[in-house]
Amino acid sequence: MVLKVDNLESVVNKFMSKYYVKADDRYASFDYCYNYFRVTEDLTKDIEKSCLVLGFYLASWGMFRGSSFLLQKNVKHFEKTITYISGLNKTVWEIDVDKYSLESMKTIKQIYTEIKKRLVPDKNAHLTLVTKTLLGVFGFVPAFDNYFSNTFRKLAKGQYGFRTLNLNSLHFVKSFYEANKESIDNLSKQNFTIDFTGEKTKINYTKAKIIDMYGFTIGLTESEDQS
Repeated sequence: MVLKVDNLESVVNKFMSKYYVKADDRYASFDYCYNYFRVTEDLTKDIEKSCLVLGFYLASWGMFRGSSFLLQKNVKHFEKTITYISGLNKTVWEIDVDKYSLESMKTIKQIYTEIKKRLVPDKNAHLTLVTKTLLGVFGFVPAFDNYFSNTFRKLAKGQYGFRTLNLNSLHFVKSFYEANKESIDNLSKQNFTIDFTGEKTKINYTKAKIIDMYGFTIGLTESEDQS
């Protein structure tokens, strides 16, 4: 299976130029969320703020729209999730696609399961919500929303459905990274999150975030072309 793509850098740069222009742009919510969780030592010291940061990122990224159960919740709903995240070893934030191993992929899957228990009531859809949480908090896995999943389903040629986060889907993301390592590494090194003033930080976008931007943009473009 050929996973090398020749448009990765142009697609990601297109996304950045379109959606990361101003500090109050929607998609910059990722930056504020990721920066906060990456550098805050004690997430429970001001747990209300931690809940607000996560909640607004998810709202900004579309998780409070339509028939989402979150419309019936307020920010306190995130308290159990924040308490769980706060108890994780800080080495979790060192995981990225280039460091995917069987052990680290199992760690990602375990964190997914534990956050799902705390964040999503029974019988509610969880894949997009929980993977967006993982991306915004840890940056170690793309968000498996419809646009990203459709893109990677096509790349996988039906071998992987991307309808669940499991070792197979994570392994495929790793394979995609390895096939496009030079471009992804360059984009990760060249792009930094912004702070609340709109200034660049010294925090690079993770490689998983670069892959997320690629998959999302391709899926969104194809959807717009069909409409």
